[in-house]
Amino acid sequence: MQLNLHRLWIFLQVVECGGFSAAAQKLYMSQPSVSNQVRQLERSLHVTLIDRSGARTRPTAEGEVLVDYARRVFELADEAVRAVEKVSGLQTGRLVVGGTSTVGTYLLPELLAGFRRDHPGVECDIFTGSCEQVLKQLLDGVIGVAVLPGEHAAPQLVTVPVLSDRLLLVAAPDHGLAGTTVTPADLAGERFLLREPGSSTRDEAEQALQKWGLEPVEWSEMWGPETLKQSVAAGLGITLISEHAVRYEVRDGRLGVVEVDPALPARPIVVAHRRDRRLSPAESAFVEHLEGRPR
Repeated sequence: MQLNLHRLWIFLQVVECGGFSAAAQKLYMSQPSVSNQVRQLERSLHVTLIDRSGARTRPTAEGEVLVDYARRVFELADEAVRAVEKVSGLQTGRLVVGGTSTVGTYLLPELLAGFRRDHPGVECDIFTGSCEQVLKQLLDGVIGVAVLPGEHAAPQLVTVPVLSDRLLLVAAPDHGLAGTTVTPADLAGERFLLREPGSSTRDEAEQALQKWGLEPVEWSEMWGPETLKQSVAAGLGITLISEHAVRYEVRDGRLGVVEVDPALPARPIVVAHRRDRRLSPAESAFVEHLEGRPR
């Protein structure tokens, strides 16, 4: 048994208007058309819905039951339309953004706070992980948008540069090289602290060491940017880390910058999404928000 919503709506109008003629006038239909639609609804349900025996049209017992459900159906439909309009108009909604541990910890909270000032009804969630983990979540469709460091040539992705990032060489403030400018050769013999495998910062650091001709080097592995920073501050070694991750420590003198000549080039930070995925209104607005920021 299948319920035709168009006929259900006509039936409801007949009951609420008190007759076929009044319903036909309200619906801009002929009275025979209204009567025919109600009869077809009755046939599909195998019951009589309207008592036509008296002077006034009124629903049967079965019709009373259906009227109650019909009102609830169309009230729910109106509610659904209003909810969709709110999401489309960004009055409500939920935005999930992926980011690497560095981007997700030190950049995304501020970026999402700026977005929510314009769209306070949108709830925002952050998924963080290694670059490999975030890319997998993005490509698998678990998340719709991610903010990542570096270029990503996956053909399934659209990437747009929105910010830049420079890896800084930092040391404990009492380290002999802190606050100085050095050449790569001056770094020979230093112990380097490296991020965990799968981290984009780890990949960039290894490329920099190779470029500086410092391989092999003494090194230790630290998982996560906070562990890395605390280990440098404790004097366990020096490290290459995103400028965004250490801005407050450098400003407050808790870490010292070692300038290397020549300096490493800046890397882009991109917003990425699947090429074949239709973004939600909140995701589209967030991408536009990032694209409109000064770089």
